[in-house]
Amino acid sequence: MDKQEMKNINDNDVKELKKTVIGKISSIFLLLGLCFFLPAGTIFYWEAWLYISSIILPILLALKYLFNNDPEVLRRRMETGEPRKPQRLIKMFANSMILGIFLIPGFDRRYDWSSVPIWLVITADLVFIGGYYLFFLVLKENSFASRIVKVEKDVQKVITTGPYSKVRHPMYSAIFVMLGFTPLALGSYWALLSVFAMMLVVVFRIRDEEEMLIKELDGYAEYMKKTKYRIIPGIW
Repeated sequence: MDKQEMKNINDNDVKELKKTVIGKISSIFLLLGLCFFLPAGTIFYWEAWLYISSIILPILLALKYLFNNDPEVLRRRMETGEPRKPQRLIKMFANSMILGIFLIPGFDRRYDWSSVPIWLVITADLVFIGGYYLFFLVLKENSFASRIVKVEKDVQKVITTGPYSKVRHPMYSAIFVMLGFTPLALGSYWALLSVFAMMLVVVFRIRDEEEMLIKELDGYAEYMKKTKYRIIPGIW
């Protein structure tokens, strides 16, 4: 992040940003707890406790780094108003699939639909942490990694370093890894159906996003020629 961006975020009161981020993260963990334990009908759901515990420390470490080095990316991550209608529709469907990923395992636990071995649950948690590390690397590399699809003209530039040297959308790569292994980490095979549905929705999101980037972000078309794959090297 350049000096001008640092100056801007300082002027916008970093303390308020911290309150917003902490409030957002706290509400997410509360929502996760409700999604896990209410459908399960019990708090004795060890897979859910392990999942929550495994992501607390990585999130806190990432927030500490970004607050100290690039609070601007956190400000952008707090934006939620999707400006493009196609993206609003796509996001609505994607969020419903994500909700399924978090809700189904609790019912799976209550009614004993799946029998995921302990070693696979633990492995899935470790892979999830690896996915979150990739997510952090993307935020570290790209201060414009917003949650919404937009281009900040005359300011934003094409990022070609770090994870962006391998795939054009490493943020989605990280999300696929994290959400893709979440059902197994929570002891559910059935929730994988929501993962597959979510992946199809995200494909549409990426295609629409790239159409906008080609039109509005200088140099993106050239970047696409150099970096062929979108989210999975050698495949797509």
